[in-house]
Amino acid sequence: MTKENMDKLEEEGRIHWPKKKGGMPRLKRYPEDLPGVPIQDIWTDIKTMHNLSAERLGYDTQKPEALLERIIKAGSNEGDVVLDPFCGCGTAIAVAERLKRRWIGIDITYLAINLVQRRLRDHHPTDLSPYEIVGAPTDVQGAEALKEISPHQFEWWAVDLVNARPAKDHKKGADTGIDGYINFFDDKSGQAKQVIVQVKSGHIGVNHVRDLKGVIEREKAALGALITLREPTKPMLTEAASAGFYEPKEFPGRHPRLQILTIAELLAGKKISFPEHRVETFAKAERKTKTQQEGLF
Repeated sequence: MTKENMDKLEEEGRIHWPKKKGGMPRLKRYPEDLPGVPIQDIWTDIKTMHNLSAERLGYDTQKPEALLERIIKAGSNEGDVVLDPFCGCGTAIAVAERLKRRWIGIDITYLAINLVQRRLRDHHPTDLSPYEIVGAPTDVQGAEALKEISPHQFEWWAVDLVNARPAKDHKKGADTGIDGYINFFDDKSGQAKQVIVQVKSGHIGVNHVRDLKGVIEREKAALGALITLREPTKPMLTEAASAGFYEPKEFPGRHPRLQILTIAELLAGKKISFPEHRVETFAKAERKTKTQQEGLF
């Protein structure tokens, strides 16, 4: 170390002078002075998802956000586009939004698309970037087309129109007469009440209303909703009216116990009538704050 270099380091405040006599001065080093080593291809410092994780949304293949955050930060700058062609529950999309990236997410199921939308709204209730869903029906003709392509996808899409949770995986088990459900609370008991949702895309008749009445009784549900692609017949409406009303004890109002709603009505903004004092149908994602990052290059 030459005297000139020592003088320069002293001017920069990079020399530590010991307080004790006889001690040797030392060079102050900072992380940015050290080149480090390239990150390895086996990462053991990121915790895996577990049942009690605050991030967990109930999606089988959900990945930790810390994993996607490392990948996205390592490979992009703010404003770049992140593409996830199999986005599932949307971890990559959610992290990209938080890190101020643009993003494109693709999935084959409306079950995943609906989950991603709820996750984004929960994460960013006030500062979510505008986005567009491409391919989802926006009118009755689009709903008809989706039903012809896949009745199961039509059902998941229709269930989401009323913000209900899909009740089953179509690949497993027998039909229980429940396509979706909504959990709500209207008293101080802490016991959730349920709205049972059925979706019918084909021919409908009064027998479908009677079947739903039976499911409501069997499940001890508060209300039931029949979503149809076709217009209900007069006997169907009469049978639905015979189910009476649900009247919560602690909140004013009465709600038809069995309601029939068409896809056209839902697309026009109509909603299921039920006490909306507190609704907890889905696991709620944590609220997130968008972060600032230095550019990589």
